[in-house]
Amino acid sequence: MTNQFFVKRIVSLVAVILIIAFGVVLTSCTKDEIDFEVTPETAAIDYSAYAGTTINVYNWGEYISDGTEDTVDINKVFTELTGIKVNYTNFSSNEDMYSKLKSGATSYDVIIPSDYMVERLIAEGMLAKLDFDKIPNYKYISDEFKNLFYDSNNEYSIPYNVGMMGIIYNTEMIDYTPDSWSILNDPDLSDKILMINNPRDAFAIAQFMLGVDINTQDASQWESAKNWLLNQKNHVKAYVMDEVYNIMESGSAAVAPYYAGDYLSMYQNNDDLAFVYPKEGTNIFVDAMCIPTSATNKAAAELYINFLLDPNVSLENAEVICYASPNTAVMENEEYQDFLKELHPNAMDILYPAFEEVYPGKDARDYYYRNLPQDTLDKIAQLWSELKIASTEDSDTYLIYILCALAVVLLAALIVFLKVRKRRRANA
Repeated sequence: MTNQFFVKRIVSLVAVILIIAFGVVLTSCTKDEIDFEVTPETAAIDYSAYAGTTINVYNWGEYISDGTEDTVDINKVFTELTGIKVNYTNFSSNEDMYSKLKSGATSYDVIIPSDYMVERLIAEGMLAKLDFDKIPNYKYISDEFKNLFYDSNNEYSIPYNVGMMGIIYNTEMIDYTPDSWSILNDPDLSDKILMINNPRDAFAIAQFMLGVDINTQDASQWESAKNWLLNQKNHVKAYVMDEVYNIMESGSAAVAPYYAGDYLSMYQNNDDLAFVYPKEGTNIFVDAMCIPTSATNKAAAELYINFLLDPNVSLENAEVICYASPNTAVMENEEYQDFLKELHPNAMDILYPAFEEVYPGKDARDYYYRNLPQDTLDKIAQLWSELKIASTEDSDTYLIYILCALAVVLLAALIVFLKVRKRRRANA
């Protein structure tokens, strides 16, 4: 009886401890949930009419503060603030996003394509005009990023992030500072080179090397770029998008072309990595928030866009994903400036370079991708497909193999023919 009483007391005590511990966890979680605050202006908006609804958001991978590694889950904060659920999915290229949107298989309320794709979507009537009365935080967007070529009247899109592509390299594997895209075609680095798995960016690298306009409509110039890439393929370890993080951070590759903001994220996990803008030129891009005409919850989507423009939300995203922000409240924030100094000695120059200093005498407008005519887009798609399925041998060696194989087939056919003829003569 005494033993049973003792056991019951122990069980009761353990239960009490577990309840207290669980309560502490719940309190901690609740505290975490309310630790992050938007500005009073954003908090004061009446969201009640849209509470309980859902928006489908389609964005690039690794492109928002998502709650991992002690960061703030921005989408969760939005849901707690508004009652609007966020169904959030990722794409890896503008072309993939376009195909998915065009198919109509899924309806998206917010998408975040790049400038040239925004231009294309507008031209094809696939974007809805925004109601800026529902997006008061638009006032924080720098004038530098308004009235750009892809949406000259600021009707369909709002900048989310801006950036440039450059060369990321491992200083333990490359003992000099590369200054040219040519390093991506260096036989000495064969099987240590990563290549971007994105047709516009990949072709642009070849076009910069060939001195060709990145927005050319000349089919022969796209052919020449494909041939450069075909030769380069001999030395490529892998074609990557988000996979570049693990490979470069682990030191499994020596060099990769990728975006400045992503480099700073990788640098936090491997400080042997360095970054440079190549002398031939590079793409400047703006990724922008848009609402497709097929959206089913447009008003809630506009509230989401306004939320992402909130100075506190924009700051959190800027510090987590490390891309340059078009938001003046972020750029002028002392906390953000201090963060960049701690992040990397040259973070400000990498994210916010003075273009005229990086490429003196050149016009920045020539470094944006533009929407191209359909026949050119079809040509790019065809050439990209040919490149991806091509043998890793260079085209000359590949041709030799084909000719040798053909010669063997013809020789075998000749031998068979001679044997048959000899047999017929013997039977005659």
